Amino acid sequence: MSTTQTASGEPAVSSRSSIAASAGVGVLTAAIGYLVTALLIGNEVRERFGDGVADWQGAAWYFYEAHMVDVEVTGQVGSVGGTDTLDLIVQTGGTADLLYVVVPLALVAAGAGLAVRLGASELGDAITIGIPVMIGYSVVLSVGAVAAESTAEVSAFGIEATRTIAPALVPAVLLGGVIYPLVFATLGAAIATVLESR
Repeated sequence: MSTTQTASGEPAVSSRSSIAASAGVGVLTAAIGYLVTALLIGNEVRERFGDGVADWQGAAWYFYEAHMVDVEVTGQVGSVGGTDTLDLIVQTGGTADLLYVVVPLALVAAGAGLAVRLGASELGDAITIGIPVMIGYSVVLSVGAVAAESTAEVSAFGIEATRTIAPALVPAVLLGGVIYPLVFATLGAAIATVLESR
């Protein structure tokens, strides 16, 4: 394990430990972002979906939309089907609009906190902090996109009807899980590094 020195001359956390810590912070940041989402829009989820959808799934859909990930509704009656996109945050308005700010701020705070904790002294360190945060964050968003899928099936007179609501998987992984944390956690680490070097 390699170690580096912090600005004060104390041994910094080893590189392997910092990678694991950064990935863990990515997981924690995703969990906190989801919980804040659930707290902010819990009532809207219950009003909009009632008992037809679990509250945690509805909150997850808002959480994914806060990452600019489409939540798709796919329906099929017999052999005829189609796909549409929900626009939950825009339709809800009010408090839900804050979600577009909560997610990036959580990631900026995570990156800044890690930069300070790990003693980042150069802008290059910000990237080494942002990438592992992305790893942890993307794991949560990837698993969550699959878990947040809701399917309902009905059959009458020999005709089957299904409806599935879920975040679009590829954008959930790439946009929400990779790009968002890579950009915002790295930005937070860079800001903290610049401020610490002054």
